[in-house]
Amino acid sequence: MEWSLESVREMVAGGMQSVRECEICAIAIAMCVLLLFLWYCYRVGREHGTSPLRGRYLSGPGRIGGVVGGFMSSDCRGRGKGKHGSLLEEQNGFAFCQSSECFRCTSAGESLNQRLYHSLQEYAKRYTWSGMGRVHKGVRDQGRYLNSRPTIQRPEVFFLPDLPSAPFFSREVQRHDVELLEQSFPALLAEFESIYHQPPARSGSSLPPGWKANSTPRGQWWTYYLVNQGTPLVLNVRRCPRAWRVLGQLRTFIANNVFGNACFSVLTPGALITEHYGPTNVRLRCHLGLRVPQSCELVVGGEPQCWSEGSCLLFDDSFLHRAFHDGSPEDGPRVVFMVDLWHPNVAAAERQALDYIFTPGRLEDREGK
Repeated sequence: MEWSLESVREMVAGGMQSVRECEICAIAIAMCVLLLFLWYCYRVGREHGTSPLRGRYLSGPGRIGGVVGGFMSSDCRGRGKGKHGSLLEEQNGFAFCQSSECFRCTSAGESLNQRLYHSLQEYAKRYTWSGMGRVHKGVRDQGRYLNSRPTIQRPEVFFLPDLPSAPFFSREVQRHDVELLEQSFPALLAEFESIYHQPPARSGSSLPPGWKANSTPRGQWWTYYLVNQGTPLVLNVRRCPRAWRVLGQLRTFIANNVFGNACFSVLTPGALITEHYGPTNVRLRCHLGLRVPQSCELVVGGEPQCWSEGSCLLFDDSFLHRAFHDGSPEDGPRVVFMVDLWHPNVAAAERQALDYIFTPGRLEDREGK
């Protein structure tokens, strides 16, 4: 190749043209990346904002209010006194408390949806978003999860996605607490006897102090709560110090949110608890058999099981379930000690967040702000 001034000029001109073309390409690529980033920020902002919550939690009216099976809190009963006071006293289980201040007994709406999401955001700001993937997903998409669940499992209030589901669970999943309850069988049975055989609380009533009658199509179903929706019932606790001590020794008892309950539950001969769903799949309900006559059965998700005295049954009450006692009057009542334990696959960080979001009174208090 012969070098000349003209050839050098051509090479320099070509190089400058290539540089200019590369700059244009680089600028175009940078603009595309910037536009993609802005689009991503817009989508994330919509996802974390309140507008996507509208209408996504529950489609039908009263979905939250459909809580059944003894989950009316003592706070609700207190606020519902007066016009609805007698109704609450008599039914206490399947009836609504009629209080506009109770988030579990009001119709689901935009305000409840926003309160639930805002509580999660408050928790994340105060603590962390780390480990909140499933909780965030569950809170954000409750409507889709609850409405798309099969009829065999349909929690009434809150569904945490990606949890293993089964009607009954092995005792090994919560071995420590199951063994502790079974070891406490004599003490719990004795304490039941002491509160069950007390004289009626008032004239005209057949129930001893602290007991509540639940609505059933036939027979009698009575409950004696130590903890109801995360709230200890002080007078009942004072009458049952040994049972309260056992609760304090459990490692997985749900003690700090509205999904946690502990009670003595009695079914008289001929009683039927009709089919219903529990409020959430984040817990396992544990029944310790105290008195179990023949012809008593618990059916969860279509699977029947029988209680056994001194042994625990673990089941997921977000599955459709019912219980009955078809024995004769001579058989006496079926009695269990019931506690709500965490589902073993709910992580510690998720438990802490759910305790914060569903602290008794938190969501009701926000409504008045």
